[in-house]
Amino acid sequence: MSTNVLRTADGWWVARADRAVPVDTKAVTTAELIADRDAVREAALNGETGTPVADLVALSPVTTPCRVVAQMVNYRSHARDSGFTGDIPPAFFRKASGSVSGPDDAVVRPSHVKFLDYEVELGLVMGVHLPVGTVVEERDLPAYVAGLVVTNDVSARDLQLTKTQFYESKSYPTFTPTGPYLALLEPEDFGHLPDLRLQLSVNDELRQDRTLADMIVRPAQALTLLSRFQTLDPGDLLLTGTPGGTALKAPPKPVEKIGALLPPAVKWKAFFKSQAKNPHYLHTGDVITAAIATPDGRIDLGEQRNLVMDANQDQK
Repeated sequence: MSTNVLRTADGWWVARADRAVPVDTKAVTTAELIADRDAVREAALNGETGTPVADLVALSPVTTPCRVVAQMVNYRSHARDSGFTGDIPPAFFRKASGSVSGPDDAVVRPSHVKFLDYEVELGLVMGVHLPVGTVVEERDLPAYVAGLVVTNDVSARDLQLTKTQFYESKSYPTFTPTGPYLALLEPEDFGHLPDLRLQLSVNDELRQDRTLADMIVRPAQALTLLSRFQTLDPGDLLLTGTPGGTALKAPPKPVEKIGALLPPAVKWKAFFKSQAKNPHYLHTGDVITAAIATPDGRIDLGEQRNLVMDANQDQK
């Protein structure tokens, strides 16, 4: 069975149901905690009643700085929403690790961003060094991946589309809420990954709801493709794509063909004028909830809850 670990300002905790037991470790970073797995196992076996989880203020269980890499268009439902047909070449992009925030922290929208979107994603946390040229088979996955986290790849769509790059649009502070739990997996848990269900709601309205069965490039293949050019280290984070249901969707094909004939400035002005009528983009005061778990609860990464705020608001 997987072991859920929380991080607070006071250290690391093993969460068991609604109680948490401190981990007796000197680990400060996620990589150091993964290396001290024995201490985590001892805490999991501790007979103490523990502290109510509700009394703890959870930080991101992925410490920074670290590498944050993400997969682009990796669910069939998202591919349909994005207007893709046929085979989709696997693609990756980087996010600044400064975008990583806690599971209950506010998502802060910069004042120049008009179209803010959400993307619930399963995060893989690396357990060992992944050298360039590594081939990862399904059976090898437990040797490389230590655990899983809930992440939200918050995206400034107006920057992403007009600048035709992802780094800035997805790297602002608070644009990667992570946690609450780092679910450290045992080898037998990996066979249950396809059962994981990703769900995201905005103001209690369900927007995204898919299992990993909808995924195009599965984790072992993704790590193989990524390692062609990128090393990863313990504690690094790979976001594995989002299901359909985001606010951004491709326009109808006739509209897209007409738009391709227009000068870029005119095309984007028309596109965002139409997007302004889309009520699904995030607004100040919205509350995003995201959770990932298997139906039987064998793997349960917990739920994050993030209030959307403007950059000029008082965040206290």
